[in-house]
Amino acid sequence: MLLFAICLRRRLTLQCSKPQQNYSVTPKPPTLEPEVETMANFSIATVFIASFSLLLSLTHSFSIENPTDRRILVLLDDLALKSSHSIFFNSLQARGFELDFKLSDDPKIALQRYGQHLYDGLILFAPATERFGGSLDLAAILDFVDSGKDLIVAADENASDLIRSIAAECGVDFDEDPSAVVIDHGSYAVSETEGDHTLIAADDFIRSDVLLGSAKIEAPVLFKGIGHSLNPSNSLVLKVLSASPSAYSANPKSKLSTPPSLSGSSISLVSVVQARNNARVLFSGSLDLFSNKFFKSPVQKAGSSNKYAKSGNQQFVTELSKWVFHERGHLKAVNVKHHRVGETDEPSIYRINDDLEYLVEIYEWSGSNWEPYVADDVQVQFYMMSPYVLKTMSTDKKGLYHASFKVPDVYGVFQFKVEYQRLGYTSLSLAKQIPVRPFRHNEYERFIPTAFPYYGASFSTMAGFFIFSFVYLHSKVYLQ
Repeated sequence: MLLFAICLRRRLTLQCSKPQQNYSVTPKPPTLEPEVETMANFSIATVFIASFSLLLSLTHSFSIENPTDRRILVLLDDLALKSSHSIFFNSLQARGFELDFKLSDDPKIALQRYGQHLYDGLILFAPATERFGGSLDLAAILDFVDSGKDLIVAADENASDLIRSIAAECGVDFDEDPSAVVIDHGSYAVSETEGDHTLIAADDFIRSDVLLGSAKIEAPVLFKGIGHSLNPSNSLVLKVLSASPSAYSANPKSKLSTPPSLSGSSISLVSVVQARNNARVLFSGSLDLFSNKFFKSPVQKAGSSNKYAKSGNQQFVTELSKWVFHERGHLKAVNVKHHRVGETDEPSIYRINDDLEYLVEIYEWSGSNWEPYVADDVQVQFYMMSPYVLKTMSTDKKGLYHASFKVPDVYGVFQFKVEYQRLGYTSLSLAKQIPVRPFRHNEYERFIPTAFPYYGASFSTMAGFFIFSFVYLHSKVYLQ
């Protein structure tokens, strides 16, 4: 808009600066004026179109009132993935997402324009890409996540160093051996051919209705790809799908000469990260996990008699993508209030030993609207250097949480603090500062009950002194 105003002002200046006709002197005709005017018109049109396109893209961007991501950039190694993984992409589009498909080496790839993000989410189905096109690189992707946007990364045995670096920055370490894949001789998927047991039937899911939905995933998930471990120093990353105790990571075409670096349940097949800014990231060691082939394939786990006509991949991926793109587990807090008990107005200062009430409304996004969030573990702190009061809040099950307590007998600058962190949910961090004063000189009780012994000692001393003086003055002293 600023460029539009500058160009318009320049055009008006050019028009107003035309030399006025002088009847005594014949001026030279301005030969260059039509070209300048044409260039000005072209600049105005260009800026207007760019501004309009940017405004149109921002109307679909992430908002607090409507947290579901709407515009998602999908980068592919091969455009054939658009059809081979169409069920997954169609499920996103059916839920209202706008997908922009591009090849990973497209020179026009950009996540930002004029300082504004063009997309709310990013899907990387390009495991073999060594370098992205355009302005996209490792730093740009990390900045994208740091700004609160969401990311899905799918790798396979051809994972490049770039994909591995993105995962490592988020606390996920893929197997360093580029030829290693996950092998499981105990929990492989039964097939007509014996195979090398790299097609795994995994069913060790995380127990969380927020991440995977309330409906239980009955059928095992088909997985074929590489495993990863979680960085123990990163407490934000979680295993969503783990390998069985009999699994290990190695090259299936060669014999083991040394113990594998990854083995057993420590191998994570699918992991998620929720950053402190509530950005969500998903890492999968298998690109085929999202494919139509695996979605429709029947599955039978080795050693089990249960046969399923359809694998659990579609349900697993669909439910997990709902969490990643904030269709579930997204909280917001509104209408934060506090006041003295029996009053409604919020004071600017409290007095020690005041009875007060703190209220806040918490809602959860269901994918289409805000619904009351019901929990019994939301706590409020009355905080100054350390919490003087820590109390669990009661709820009316309609989204309103409240707690009543007495102000401590300590004056200073306090804070109402709510720090709520629960597995799978966006974190809430609320803080509101309020000063607390002592009693004024005319606000103390006339007689303090705890001081009655001191009152008694004072009056008894005065009475004793009076009696002693009376006896001493009126008694006759006999001298021998």
